[in-house]
Amino acid sequence: MNVLYINGPVQNGPFTIAERPGKAAGIRAAEALNTLLGAGPVPHLWNTVTLAGDLRHHDAPDRDTVTRQEREERAITAKYAPGAAPTGGVLTDTTPVVAALALEMTERLLQEGALAVVPTRVQLCARCGHMTGAAAHACRACGHQVCLPHTRRLLVWDRPPGTPVLAHDDCHAHRAQPPRHLLTIAQNVPERLILSRTRDHGISLAPLGIDGLVLDPRAGVHIAVLAAAGRHSAKRPVMTVTENAAANIAAYGALFRRHNGTRLRYALHGRIPYDDTAALQRMCEVHRVSPALRELFLAWFLPLCSLHIRAGITPAQLPALLKFWRRAHLARPDTPGSDVLAELRRRVAAGDMRWVTDARALPWAIPEYPATHGSAQEPEGAS
Repeated sequence: MNVLYINGPVQNGPFTIAERPGKAAGIRAAEALNTLLGAGPVPHLWNTVTLAGDLRHHDAPDRDTVTRQEREERAITAKYAPGAAPTGGVLTDTTPVVAALALEMTERLLQEGALAVVPTRVQLCARCGHMTGAAAHACRACGHQVCLPHTRRLLVWDRPPGTPVLAHDDCHAHRAQPPRHLLTIAQNVPERLILSRTRDHGISLAPLGIDGLVLDPRAGVHIAVLAAAGRHSAKRPVMTVTENAAANIAAYGALFRRHNGTRLRYALHGRIPYDDTAALQRMCEVHRVSPALRELFLAWFLPLCSLHIRAGITPAQLPALLKFWRRAHLARPDTPGSDVLAELRRRVAAGDMRWVTDARALPWAIPEYPATHGSAQEPEGAS
């Protein structure tokens, strides 16, 4: 099957997974699916090339003694509970193996003529020099309102007319088609895409003769997934990602979803209403759900449900899902049959997530405790 699920790199903002469990939905779903496939743990992927990260570093009182790279590494470590680092480690969009692959792919695309380095007219902030893009607007780096036109050599993709940036088969799903509005949003980009950006942190394009600029992070997150897949020799990596994220990155990753026979696809998942913890606690008390079973519901079942209920799970759906989950857990067999597991793995590899709400199939998939590899703490009493 050679399918491997890998989370879409999560932006490394000022939060912990305990505080914002929804940020780990893609990580948890990928871990659960890989466990069912019998794959080993994969690294958790983090997106560190962000303008917000640049600004946090600039404003930090210790910016002269702590490098931007060190700050990112410390922030990622702090995401996890003490002693709960991911078994598969972490991988960022600036890790050397990712940077090397990015330069290799970009150079090849330049040689093939798909990408080009050409003088391009853009807008630069009159105060700090940040490139705001093709249109003039307030600078997101310093807030200055005035931009000035400037022509500089940039890495660009000039799409041939009518070339789609996201197609139906770019989504990994059994029978289900990507939402039409997602295809429309992804396609609503200029015919010339600028793939080089002004950032203090990122994959430098200087080796390709583009000084002072880095590869657009929306391309970089795709390359990070390909690099993670390469570690496992997986030719069919599947990125778990929300519809909004896919719409934002698809165009910029269109040329970076294939490499040496590897094809990256998206597995779309919806939002999980983790915010109302008090309501969840009350529901668990009413239905006599133990802390361990509650943790399994939150960290394993709901992330998988989010891949099936792609429009997003609503608070109103939680009571029914919790009751269904409790019944399925009670029906969990001690020793799943090999033929049943084989069929389940076939469906997982095909992207068929209907089994998650199938009372006959779900009990066979439920683990003793979630294989979170650091994305959550194991329930009390787990071993």
